[in-house]
Amino acid sequence: MNACESILGLSPYQGGKPIDELARELGLKKISKLASNENPLGVSAKVEKAINDSLSSLNRYPDGNCFELKEAIAKKHNVSSSMISLGNGSNELLELIARVFVSKQVDEVIFSQYAFVVYPLVTQALGATAIVSPANNFGHDLNAMLSLITNQTKLIFVANPNNPTGTLLSDKEVYNFLKQVPSHIPVVLDQAYFEYLNIDDQAISWLSEFENLIISRTFSKAYGLAGLRVGYSICSNTIADYINRVREPFNVNHTAQMAAIAALGDDEYLADSVKMNSDGYNQLVSGFKAFGLNYIPSFANFIAVEFDDAMGIYNSLLKEGVIVRPVEMKDYLRISIGTPNENNHLLEALKKVL
Repeated sequence: MNACESILGLSPYQGGKPIDELARELGLKKISKLASNENPLGVSAKVEKAINDSLSSLNRYPDGNCFELKEAIAKKHNVSSSMISLGNGSNELLELIARVFVSKQVDEVIFSQYAFVVYPLVTQALGATAIVSPANNFGHDLNAMLSLITNQTKLIFVANPNNPTGTLLSDKEVYNFLKQVPSHIPVVLDQAYFEYLNIDDQAISWLSEFENLIISRTFSKAYGLAGLRVGYSICSNTIADYINRVREPFNVNHTAQMAAIAALGDDEYLADSVKMNSDGYNQLVSGFKAFGLNYIPSFANFIAVEFDDAMGIYNSLLKEGVIVRPVEMKDYLRISIGTPNENNHLLEALKKVL
């Protein structure tokens, strides 16, 4: 059998090492996973109740249109529910969006160096051409990205805050960028970590001005639902219709839908998540400074830290029961912000292995 040539050169997406896997390999009891940018606060009481209440309906197919969840998101952001698409995590939506606009090798997809690894994976899987804009201080260089636009450009990805660097573009920078992108080229503004910024939402208001803007967000980070996989996009009715044409039926299960609705309404949990992240950031940064380590200031729930031998440190930390994440940036590891105890476990482990 001959697979598509574009698939043959792909490597499967590698998530953070699972806790159970490390426990099996090394027989460890105390393990702190700081690799996947998950919310360490756990599941909120309101979400837990919604999950339990949903279990009696698991013998039925979920609402394929996610009506109630779309209505809740629409109310939250003051938009029409017809502008919303749901995905099995925002990761699926990124792929669906690419499938809508990209289909040939000559099609070009622009994204930044050191941006989310899914952008090049999706581009290659579709047999399209990746146009990688050099990073500026580990973040997006929007002027450089504008200069790369050609007649073959079919899609642009901008992650803000960016993963895995944690860098942030100002609203003014993003808005001015959108003003200069030709209106026929869709721009995905990937805001998976937006809630951690704890600022007023400007991007949603831009949708009335930019028909080519697609905003993607997730419930996997600040809302604490990584295990249920729910993401959403907000864009023009036309683009949302295209996305829903290629979306798989029942791609968001019933329990995930009910949990996401409950999470949207739990402002107290979200505030607690943001505070824990802020406190944890300060705790880790203080430790990194004490060790003399360089790090990239982050606006998300992780920090990219520089080491002389990143992979050596990664493997040594595994032996100490701490899981972090190797990234494509040479000499860097991405470290998720955990609970105070998890953060302390990491810092104590670093004291041993550095």
